[in-house]
Amino acid sequence: MIRFAKREELERVNQIRKQVNELHANGRPDICKKDFSKEMQEGIYSLWESDDCDVLVAIRNDIICGFASVEYIDKPSSPYMNARRYYHVKEFGVDEKFRRQKIATELFEFIKKQAKERNFDKLELDVFEFNEGAVKFYESVGFCTYRRYMEYEYK
Repeated sequence: MIRFAKREELERVNQIRKQVNELHANGRPDICKKDFSKEMQEGIYSLWESDDCDVLVAIRNDIICGFASVEYIDKPSSPYMNARRYYHVKEFGVDEKFRRQKIATELFEFIKKQAKERNFDKLELDVFEFNEGAVKFYESVGFCTYRRYMEYEYK
Protein backbone atom coordinates (compact mmCIF):
# COMPACT_ATOMS: atom_id res chain seq x y z
CA MET A 1 0.00 0.00 0.00
CA ILE A 2 1.19 3.50 -0.86
CA ARG A 3 -0.21 6.54 0.94
CA PHE A 4 0.65 9.93 2.41
CA ALA A 5 2.80 9.69 5.54
CA LYS A 6 1.60 10.49 9.01
CA ARG A 7 3.82 12.68 11.16
CA GLU A 8 4.49 9.89 13.65
CA GLU A 9 5.88 7.75 10.79
CA LEU A 10 8.65 10.17 9.88
CA GLU A 11 11.11 8.62 12.33
CA ARG A 12 10.88 5.38 10.34
CA VAL A 13 11.20 7.35 7.10
CA ASN A 14 14.42 8.80 8.52
CA GLN A 15 15.79 5.28 9.00
CA ILE A 16 15.42 4.71 5.26
CA ARG A 17 16.74 8.19 4.46
CA LYS A 18 19.83 7.31 6.50
CA GLN A 19 20.41 4.27 4.26
CA VAL A 20 20.14 6.49 1.18
CA ASN A 21 22.50 9.02 2.74
CA GLU A 22 25.07 6.29 3.42
CA LEU A 23 24.82 5.12 -0.19
CA HIS A 24 25.46 8.68 -1.40
CA ALA A 25 28.26 9.31 1.11
CA ASN A 26 30.01 6.10 0.08
CA GLY A 27 29.51 6.80 -3.63
CA ARG A 28 30.49 10.49 -3.51
CA PRO A 29 32.35 11.17 -0.24
CA ASP A 30 33.71 14.35 -1.83
CA ILE A 31 30.16 15.75 -1.95
CA CYS A 32 28.01 13.94 0.61
CA LYS A 33 28.63 13.83 4.33
CA LYS A 34 28.45 10.49 6.12
CA ASP A 35 26.88 11.98 9.23
CA PHE A 36 23.09 11.81 9.11
CA SER A 37 22.93 14.93 11.25
CA LYS A 38 20.06 16.17 13.38
CA GLU A 39 19.54 18.93 10.82
CA MET A 40 19.16 16.34 8.05
CA GLN A 41 16.80 14.28 10.21
CA GLU A 42 14.64 17.34 10.90
CA GLY A 43 14.43 18.15 7.19
CA ILE A 44 11.77 15.52 6.59
CA TYR A 45 9.52 17.22 9.17
CA SER A 46 9.86 20.54 7.32
CA LEU A 47 8.91 18.86 4.06
CA TRP A 48 5.95 17.13 5.69
CA GLU A 49 4.70 20.45 7.11
CA SER A 50 5.14 22.39 3.85
CA ASP A 51 2.19 23.24 1.63
CA ASP A 52 4.36 22.65 -1.45
CA CYS A 53 5.59 19.16 -0.50
CA ASP A 54 4.36 15.76 0.55
CA VAL A 55 5.93 12.67 2.03
CA LEU A 56 4.68 9.33 0.75
CA VAL A 57 5.21 5.91 2.29
CA ALA A 58 5.08 2.33 1.05
CA ILE A 59 3.84 -0.20 3.57
CA ARG A 60 4.17 -4.00 3.62
CA ASN A 61 2.85 -6.05 6.56
CA ASP A 62 2.44 -2.88 8.64
CA ILE A 63 6.10 -1.91 8.07
CA ILE A 64 7.12 1.27 6.26
CA CYS A 65 9.54 -0.08 3.68
CA GLY A 66 9.87 2.84 1.27
CA PHE A 67 9.25 6.54 0.95
CA ALA A 68 9.34 9.49 -1.39
CA SER A 69 9.31 13.19 -0.71
CA VAL A 70 7.87 15.29 -3.51
CA GLU A 71 7.72 19.01 -4.23
CA TYR A 72 5.26 20.94 -6.35
CA ILE A 73 7.33 23.36 -8.41
CA ASP A 74 5.86 26.33 -10.26
CA LYS A 75 8.62 28.41 -11.85
CA PRO A 76 7.68 31.66 -13.56
CA SER A 77 9.06 32.64 -16.91
CA SER A 78 12.47 34.29 -16.97
CA PRO A 79 14.54 35.92 -19.70
CA TYR A 80 16.20 32.53 -20.26
CA MET A 81 13.48 29.99 -19.57
CA ASN A 82 9.81 29.44 -20.19
CA ALA A 83 7.51 29.07 -17.23
CA ARG A 84 7.61 25.53 -15.90
CA ARG A 85 5.34 23.57 -13.64
CA TYR A 86 6.47 20.16 -12.51
CA TYR A 87 6.26 17.53 -9.81
CA HIS A 88 9.76 17.04 -8.38
CA VAL A 89 10.78 13.83 -6.63
CA LYS A 90 13.12 15.31 -4.05
CA GLU A 91 14.03 12.12 -2.17
CA PHE A 92 13.28 8.48 -2.78
CA GLY A 93 14.27 5.26 -1.09
CA VAL A 94 13.35 1.68 -0.33
CA ASP A 95 14.71 -0.08 2.76
CA GLU A 96 17.51 -2.40 1.66
CA LYS A 97 15.66 -5.39 3.21
CA PHE A 98 12.69 -4.76 0.89
CA ARG A 99 14.39 -4.05 -2.43
CA ARG A 100 13.55 -5.98 -5.60
CA GLN A 101 9.94 -6.48 -4.48
CA LYS A 102 8.24 -3.94 -6.80
CA ILE A 103 7.88 -1.40 -3.98
CA ALA A 104 9.74 1.33 -5.89
CA THR A 105 7.58 0.70 -8.96
CA GLU A 106 4.41 0.97 -6.87
CA LEU A 107 5.66 4.21 -5.32
CA PHE A 108 6.23 5.66 -8.79
CA GLU A 109 2.79 4.58 -9.98
CA PHE A 110 1.32 6.48 -7.02
CA ILE A 111 3.56 9.48 -7.74
CA LYS A 112 2.52 9.51 -11.41
CA LYS A 113 -1.15 9.34 -10.41
CA GLN A 114 -0.78 12.18 -7.90
CA ALA A 115 1.07 14.36 -10.42
CA LYS A 116 -1.64 13.81 -13.03
CA GLU A 117 -4.44 14.53 -10.53
CA ARG A 118 -2.71 17.82 -9.63
CA ASN A 119 -2.42 18.73 -13.34
CA PHE A 120 1.35 18.45 -13.59
CA ASP A 121 2.43 17.17 -16.96
CA LYS A 122 6.00 16.42 -15.94
CA LEU A 123 7.89 14.59 -13.22
CA GLU A 124 11.52 15.41 -12.53
CA LEU A 125 14.24 14.05 -10.27
CA ASP A 126 18.00 13.95 -10.07
CA VAL A 127 20.25 10.97 -9.46
CA PHE A 128 23.97 10.49 -8.99
CA GLU A 129 25.64 8.85 -11.99
CA PHE A 130 27.48 6.36 -9.77
CA ASN A 131 24.13 4.91 -8.66
CA GLU A 132 23.69 2.72 -11.74
CA GLY A 133 20.90 0.64 -10.18
CA ALA A 134 18.82 3.74 -9.52
CA VAL A 135 19.49 5.12 -13.01
CA LYS A 136 18.35 1.84 -14.58
CA PHE A 137 15.27 1.76 -12.38
CA TYR A 138 14.26 5.33 -13.22
CA GLU A 139 14.71 4.60 -16.92
CA SER A 140 12.57 1.46 -16.54
CA VAL A 141 9.66 3.54 -15.20
CA GLY A 142 9.92 6.04 -18.07
CA PHE A 143 12.42 8.72 -17.05
CA CYS A 144 14.99 10.01 -19.52
CA THR A 145 17.92 12.38 -19.18
CA TYR A 146 17.27 15.91 -20.41
CA ARG A 147 20.10 17.73 -18.65
CA ARG A 148 23.46 16.62 -17.34
CA TYR A 149 25.77 18.12 -14.73
CA MET A 150 29.44 17.47 -15.43
CA GLU A 151 32.57 18.15 -13.44
CA TYR A 152 36.30 18.52 -13.95
CA GLU A 153 38.65 17.95 -11.04
CA TYR A 154 42.12 19.40 -10.79
CA LYS A 155 44.45 16.75 -9.40
